[in-house]
Amino acid sequence: MDQLAALKNSMKERTTKWRNQGVIVRIEKPTRTDRARSLGYRAKQGFLLARVRIKKGGRRRRTIRKGRKPTKVGLRHYTSERSKQSIAETRVADRFPNMEVLNSYYAGEDGKYNYYEVILVDPDHPVIRSDRKISWIARQRRRAYRGLTSAAKKSRGF
Repeated sequence: MDQLAALKNSMKERTTKWRNQGVIVRIEKPTRTDRARSLGYRAKQGFLLARVRIKKGGRRRRTIRKGRKPTKVGLRHYTSERSKQSIAETRVADRFPNMEVLNSYYAGEDGKYNYYEVILVDPDHPVIRSDRKISWIARQRRRAYRGLTSAAKKSRGF
C-alpha cells in the first residue's frame, strides 16, 4: 500500500511541475524508458523527446448565433475523430518542422490535462541515415499529418 501511495504522490508532484511549464517542452530523458525503447527510441544523436499537454474532455464547437434554434446548434456531445494522443503528435510536428514523429506514449495526467511524450527523429542526421534499423524514416515525410503513427492508425481503423 505504501508503494502505491508513494507512486501517486510522485505523479502528483510531477504533473504539478509539468503544468507550470509550457505546452510543448523538449526533454532530455524519457519519463518511461521501457515504453520509449519499445516504441523505437534510442539514446543516440538524431533522436529527440518532447512532452506535450492536451486539455481533457470533449471537443467544444464554436457557437453559431445567427438564425438557429438552440437545440439544433449541436455544441455538446461532440467528439473528435482523432484521439488526444494523435492530436498531440501533430502539434509537436508543427513545433519541430525538421523532425519526423516516430511514435508517442502516455506520460501522465492531472485534473485538467493529459500528458504525452513524443519521440522525434531527425531524418537528415548522418547517424540516423547510417543506422539500418531507423534509416527508413529518411524516406518519409509528415508521418503525423498522414496518420502513419501507431496512435493515428488506431483512429483510422487499422
